[in-house]
Amino acid sequence: MNVARDPGALPPARRAVAIGTFDGVHLGHRAVVGAAVAAGDLVPTVVTFDPHPRLVLGRPVMLLSSVERRLELLEQCGIQDVLVVPFDEELAALDAEDFARAYLLGIGAEVVVAGVGFRFGRERGGDLELLRSLGLDVRHVPIVEGISSTRIRDCVAAGDVRQAAAMLGRPVEVEGTVVGGDHRGAGLGFPTANLAAPADVLVPANGIYAGAVGDRRAAVSIGVNPHFGGVERRVEAYLLDWSGDLYDERLVVELWEYLRDERAFASDDELVAQIARDVDQTRAAVKPS
Repeated sequence: MNVARDPGALPPARRAVAIGTFDGVHLGHRAVVGAAVAAGDLVPTVVTFDPHPRLVLGRPVMLLSSVERRLELLEQCGIQDVLVVPFDEELAALDAEDFARAYLLGIGAEVVVAGVGFRFGRERGGDLELLRSLGLDVRHVPIVEGISSTRIRDCVAAGDVRQAAAMLGRPVEVEGTVVGGDHRGAGLGFPTANLAAPADVLVPANGIYAGAVGDRRAAVSIGVNPHFGGVERRVEAYLLDWSGDLYDERLVVELWEYLRDERAFASDDELVAQIARDVDQTRAAVKPS
């Protein structure tokens, strides 16, 4: 997949373009992206933004996925080219028609797919009728009822990974680079990979989860490890039936099921017994479909 941050960096092509932030690439987003992929003998392309426009416009938001992960998910959907438009105050002030000429017509867009009510440009002054007036074939994509990034964020923040997965069309994920930890898990017989998650990506509620890393199941702890008096919030994944060095590797950890709250135990032996039960539950967990 070609990824560019300037319209001139994309190869010349006749394109079907889906435009949006697509944070999380949930089922509603996939309907829009899928319409671009199915648009005929055109290169399926996405125009997206980084950082999230809300951050620039003074409305903070925690993301459902990093830009890197967003691009991976878009490629899985069949997108061939992506233009990542740097969103700043200058872009926010750009007239809608000027935006369309530079970032849609300028990359060879012939078809633009968008949800009903899509708006763009300065003060959201552009709409689908404006795109039609510029000669583009505009195709409406019906809204997928009951699915929104806001609802998914609420579920993730509450630890309801099953409901969030139903809207995402895939498991909730935590991604990050493996960094050094306290090595307490190894001392207990359950060595964990300690993830440094991106600061702007939403991490689910504290607790113990069943999940997976690739094809390897994983019991995942999110929280401060109260048994050892911790104060720093961490994401730690114990990969079942695996041993090796993961330091500095980027992991994408799926969270399939919330198992229990994190808590302190009366002894290390009691903690180890509970972790063993968590591992058994992880082996039996079913991936959200």
